[in-house]
Amino acid sequence: MSGSDAAAELERTIERYNDAWNAQDLDAIVSFHAPGMVFENHTAGERAEGAAVRGHIAAIFAKWPDLVFRGRRLYAREGLVVSEWTAAATDGDGRRLEWDGIDVFPFENGLILRKDVYSAGHRPRVLSG
Repeated sequence: MSGSDAAAELERTIERYNDAWNAQDLDAIVSFHAPGMVFENHTAGERAEGAAVRGHIAAIFAKWPDLVFRGRRLYAREGLVVSEWTAAATDGDGRRLEWDGIDVFPFENGLILRKDVYSAGHRPRVLSG
């Protein structure tokens, strides 16, 4: 493993990646991805690969313009990070929703090879509205 794939370095990388998601900064987000990166949301049955990942993430932000994530736990080892999170967003009916999930990130040379998402997004908690 290269130094960029060491557990402590990957923790810092994922913190910056999560900050980019919360800022909805597509350029920053895709800068963390390896060429051919696969984004797969197993719960929603969605998959994008390579250059299509950017458009897929843009569509997520278009649907959920106030989407934010709060990290709950982070597990890092060489070449792999598992991140537990809680997402919150407002749906089309004006209800504020929240749901939990995890992301699994294999890395190579400091770049994300895959983002495998598993979440309870299909049964969110209604916070207001």
